[in-house]
Amino acid sequence: MGARFLQIGLGLVLLLAAQHAPAVAIPGPECQTKCGEVDIQYPFGIGDNCSLSEGFNASCQEVQRGVYKPFIGNVELLNISLINGTIRELNHISTYCYNSSGMMDPDTWYYDASLTPYRFSDVHNKFTIIGCNTLAYIYDSTGTGYQSGCVSTCQNQTDLPNGSCSGIGCCQTAIPKGMGYYEVGFDSGFNTSQIRNFSRCSYAVLMEVESFNFSTTYISTTKFNDTNAGRAPVVMDWAIRNGTMSLGCEEAKLNKTGTYACLSSNSGCVDSRNGPGYLCNCSKGYEGNPYLPDGCHDVDECKNSPCPSGGACHNTIGGYRCSCRVGLKFSAQNNSCDLDTSLIIGVTLGSAGGILFLAALVAVLTRRWQRIVQKRLRKVYFRKNKGILLEQLISSDNTASDGTKIFSLNELEKATNNFDHTRVVGRGGHGTVYKGILSDQRVVAIKRSKVKESVEIEQFINEVAILSQINHRNVVKLHGCCLETEVPLLVYEFISNGTLYDLLHREQNDILLQLSWEERLRIAVEVAGALAYLHSAASMAILHRDIKCMNILLNDSYTAKVSDFGASKSIPIDQTHLVTAVQGTFGYLDPEYYHTGQLNEKSDVYSFGVILLELLTRKKAIVENGSCERQNLSSFSFEEMGKRPLDEVVDREILEETSEEAIMSMARLAEECLSLTREERPTMKDVEMRLQMLRARQGVAPRKKRDNEATRRCEAVRAKMINGAISVAAAATASLHGSRQYSLEQEFVLSSRVPR
Repeated sequence: MGARFLQIGLGLVLLLAAQHAPAVAIPGPECQTKCGEVDIQYPFGIGDNCSLSEGFNASCQEVQRGVYKPFIGNVELLNISLINGTIRELNHISTYCYNSSGMMDPDTWYYDASLTPYRFSDVHNKFTIIGCNTLAYIYDSTGTGYQSGCVSTCQNQTDLPNGSCSGIGCCQTAIPKGMGYYEVGFDSGFNTSQIRNFSRCSYAVLMEVESFNFSTTYISTTKFNDTNAGRAPVVMDWAIRNGTMSLGCEEAKLNKTGTYACLSSNSGCVDSRNGPGYLCNCSKGYEGNPYLPDGCHDVDECKNSPCPSGGACHNTIGGYRCSCRVGLKFSAQNNSCDLDTSLIIGVTLGSAGGILFLAALVAVLTRRWQRIVQKRLRKVYFRKNKGILLEQLISSDNTASDGTKIFSLNELEKATNNFDHTRVVGRGGHGTVYKGILSDQRVVAIKRSKVKESVEIEQFINEVAILSQINHRNVVKLHGCCLETEVPLLVYEFISNGTLYDLLHREQNDILLQLSWEERLRIAVEVAGALAYLHSAASMAILHRDIKCMNILLNDSYTAKVSDFGASKSIPIDQTHLVTAVQGTFGYLDPEYYHTGQLNEKSDVYSFGVILLELLTRKKAIVENGSCERQNLSSFSFEEMGKRPLDEVVDREILEETSEEAIMSMARLAEECLSLTREERPTMKDVEMRLQMLRARQGVAPRKKRDNEATRRCEAVRAKMINGAISVAAAATASLHGSRQYSLEQEFVLSSRVPR
C-alpha cells in the first residue's frame, strides 16, 4: 500500500489559507466552544466566523454513537494550549511487515503542513522506530532528501532492554526545527530471515516523547500499532502566520490592515520560535485568552499562597505584593520575609538625620540668641558710652563736620575683616590702631582702646565732640566713632607715614632719616597754624593740652596733622583760663599750669616750644645730661648752648643748609614760647606769623665764614639768650618742685599721659 495523505479536506482549507490573508474575526456567542472533552479556544473555532482564519477551523464529529471528537481536517485533535502555542493530534503509525516469502509493501503516511499555521514541534516530538534490523527516515518535501532517520537492530528477543530506546529494538532521533512536511520511508535492504519468527513488523512514527515508553512486547506483537487504532500523539507548534509571507511580532503591530491578532488590552505578542509568525500572550499578572477583546483578566496570585509563612498576600492589578511584619521585608528572590535592612538603614539615617536636624536647629537658635544678646549688649554699651548725648552734640552743633558719623560695629568689623591681626598698623599702651576700608572705599584708621575706665570714656566723648567742630588741613580728620563696644572706637582718616617722633628719633638700619631745614620749618609752620586755628579761628577756643611729637602725624607728602584730642578742652573766647586737673606729658607740660591748675592757650604754646627745640636739636623731650641724669630738653639745650659752640648743640644737618641767623631766630622763638611767665609767651598766631616770615627769608644764600666782628656780635647775643633761658628753666624747676627732692623718674610718674 502506498503512502497515504492524512488530510483530504484539510488540503483545500490550507490552500485557501495560503491564498487569502487572515481577517480578524471575533466569535459570536453562538460559536461552539467545546467538542467532547476538548475545549475549543479562540483563535480556534467550530463553524463559520468562529475562528481567526481558515487554518484554525475545527470540526466536531461523532465517532461513535453519542461520542464526539474534534478534528482539524482528517486529524483528530486532542487538546489546544494557548499559552504554549501548541496542539496535540493523533499521527498515523507507518508499518513495514514480513511474511514467509519476504517483505510486504510498507504502509506509510505523509503530512504536508507547510502552508498552514502549524509546524512539527522539534522540542516535544521525536522520530521513533520499533523493530529489528529496521532503517526508517523522513523525506523532505522534494521526496529525494531526508530530514531525519535512525536504525534499530537486534539478533534475538532476549537482547531487547525493556523501557530503553537506544538502538536495540527501538531508536529515537530528533527532527529539525521548522519542519512542515512529514513523510516516512523504510529501507528494505536488511536480511530478515533470523528475525521473522519474533519481530515480524517494524513501525515508524513522529510522536510526542512524553507519550512513549518502549516495551519488549512491541517487538513480538502488534500492541504498539493497535494503540489508538494505529495512531500516536504528536505535538504541533502553531502561530499566527500566513504561509511563507507571515509577519513577525513587531511587523504585525505596525501593520495597518487591522489583522493584528492580540486584541486584549493586557496582552502582547512574541515571535514564534518554530517557523514564521507570532503568538499572543497575556501580560504578566494576567491570564485568559489574549486573542479576544478583554480576554486577559487579572490573576489572583494570592489563591496559590505565593507569600512565605507569616507574610500576608495582597492581590494587585497585574500582580501581587507580600507584606511582612515590622522589621522584615519580602524577598521575591527567596520567597521569604527577610530582615529589612533598608528599614534599619532608614531608621538609622532618620535618627541620624533627626539628630543632625536638632543639632542644626540648636545651632541656628543659639546663633539667633547670640545675635539678640549681642544686639541688646550693643544697645547697653551705646547708652553707657553716652551715645545719645553724642548724637545730640553732633546734631545740635551747626559747626560740626558733615562727615562725622556714628558707625555700627558691623560696619567696622566688615571694614577690618573682623579686626584681623594683619590689619594692625600701630600698637600702644592705650590701644591698637587698625587699617580699614569702608563700604564707600575710604581708607581709615580705627582706634581701639584697651582702657575701660569711665575717665577714658569721658575723654573719648570729649575728643569726638572737639574734632566734630574742626575742619583744618593740618588737623587729623575724624570720620566718626562706634559706641556699640565696651570701649568706644574712633574712625580717623588714614595717615600713612607715622608721627613726627618717628621721623625725628626712630632710626632705620641705625641711621636717622634725612630731614632738611626747609621740611622742619614747614612742619613747624603747619603745626603752629593748626594750633592758631584751634585757639582763635573756631567758634570756641580749643586747648589741645597734649601737644607733643607723638601727636603730630605725617601723611604721604609729610604734611603735619595734629591728632589725639582726648585731653582737649573748649573755652569761650571771652574767658581767660580754665581750672582743671593737670594733664599732659612730662617734658612738654607747662610749669605754671602744673603749679596752678589753670589752663589757657599759653600752655599749648609752651608745649610747641619744646617741639621747636626737638626740630632744632633732633633730641627727645627728655634727655640724659653728662652726669647720666634725665633732664628736660629745654634746660639741657640752653645749658649746652652756654658751654659749647652752636654747631655742637643743634643738628649738624641743618647747619649745612641754612644760616646761623635763621637757627638763632627759631631758638629765640623757642625761648619765648618756653618762658616761665605766660604773659611773656607769644600767642600761637604770633608764632605762626614769625615762622612764616622766617620761612619766607630762606631765599638768602647759606652762611659764609664770618669775620671776627660779626662773630663776636653773634656770640654776645647768644650768651645773653642762653643766660636768660637758663634762668627761666631754673625758675620753672623751682616753681614746680619747691623744696621737695625727687628724681626725674618720679616726676615722670606724675604725668597722667606718658609718651606712647
